[in-house]
Amino acid sequence: MPKEDEIIHREISRLNLHLPKSRKKLGQLLEEEEPKIQLRNGQFHYFKKEELEYLFSLIEENEKDLLYLPIILEITTLWHGYFKVRGRVAVKVVEKVLGSYDMLEEKTEVILPRYLLPKIRKKLPTTTTYAFIVE
Repeated sequence: MPKEDEIIHREISRLNLHLPKSRKKLGQLLEEEEPKIQLRNGQFHYFKKEELEYLFSLIEENEKDLLYLPIILEITTLWHGYFKVRGRVAVKVVEKVLGSYDMLEEKTEVILPRYLLPKIRKKLPTTTTYAFIVE
């Protein structure tokens, strides 16, 4: 009989089948005629060209190959009511969308309150996704 931890990890894995097998750089997606990635469940996820161009407008030219998409919004059991974003350029994009970016404070990760998720997802529906994590 499986232990509770095994059952929880299996369920979390099932919840995360919508995550990409691998992510692509913004620069690469901008060059594709039909920008897409393959998901863990075998389906494809398509990015809106206008949204990719909007992201490009938020960053420097040399950062387009440093931003991997989709941006992962990590929801974990450790921070009740919060989520995490990792990656210097991803954090920059999210903070610019939220209007809280400070160019003097370069962060590689940020923990934000969950009530901000709808604002991010409304602005970046195809270039962000949730990941559920048990820690």
